[in-house]
Amino acid sequence: MKRLTDADSSKEKKDKKLEEEVYKGKDSKKRIYRMSEKRKISSITATVFFTFLGILVIFPFAAAVLASFRPGQELIRYGLSVKLDRAGMTLNNYRYLFSGKHNYFLWFKNSLVLTILSVSLTLIICYFVAYGLAMYQYKLKNLLLFLVIATMMVPFEILMLPLYQEMIDLRLINTTAGVVLPGLCGASTIFFFRQFMIGLPVELLDAGRIDGATEYGICLRIMLPITKPAFAAMAILTGMGAWNSMLWPLLVYREARKFTLPIGLNTLLTPYGNNYDLLITGSCFAVLPILVLFLCFQSYFIDGMTAGAVKG
Repeated sequence: MKRLTDADSSKEKKDKKLEEEVYKGKDSKKRIYRMSEKRKISSITATVFFTFLGILVIFPFAAAVLASFRPGQELIRYGLSVKLDRAGMTLNNYRYLFSGKHNYFLWFKNSLVLTILSVSLTLIICYFVAYGLAMYQYKLKNLLLFLVIATMMVPFEILMLPLYQEMIDLRLINTTAGVVLPGLCGASTIFFFRQFMIGLPVELLDAGRIDGATEYGICLRIMLPITKPAFAAMAILTGMGAWNSMLWPLLVYREARKFTLPIGLNTLLTPYGNNYDLLITGSCFAVLPILVLFLCFQSYFIDGMTAGAVKG
């Protein structure tokens, strides 16, 4: 009898364990289901929120694009709106702007030359400076890095008058060199390149030295191809800054034939009348180069921003 009772009790214990395991399994399934439901709700909420933000960002640009196809009188009367009225749309603004009466293509060419020079020279100089700050160990290295970062905290308005006087002394007023030179050593570009490089393995440099490569060979043949994402990211950001720059070129240039696109578009606003239709049309067309540049290097831009933000 004792053996039977022991066997019964052991069976009961096993049954209880099975029931507990089944209950735990059901409970875990419920928890997983609840977590999945919460994730769905949070993802839907995030999608709706960011979609709303995207609409807010795109709305002004869409309104400006639609306004560029409307006559000036209608634009002044109704303002910016996103109504799709085909009857009221026309290409006269673009035809008049590109007719040559306002030198739009000359402004466009000046901005393009200025942007290409600024981007190419800035990236080359900042790359070599960042390489020296990231890959070598020497005295005063941290002090130099601190001074580079400290220049990011100084507003351009404080440096504007000394730089202008320096351009006068160098006889670079009314020249493209006078516009390009002050921005060649961008502290933010140097810091970005440096942060990207310190995340790369040092063994690459050691392997290059073992194979007999010179320091210039390591810098140009090993490190340069690896830093393509950083180059793409900085090319877009530097290009946007140079393309949209207005204050410094306005101070340096004195002849109308050397005006860039932002300065030229500003001349459409006169005391005798404001050509808002041409201003909006020219501004919309001016966005195209930066938009094309971003679309072409979008993948490199994202890789550069993410890789440069994390070390290792």
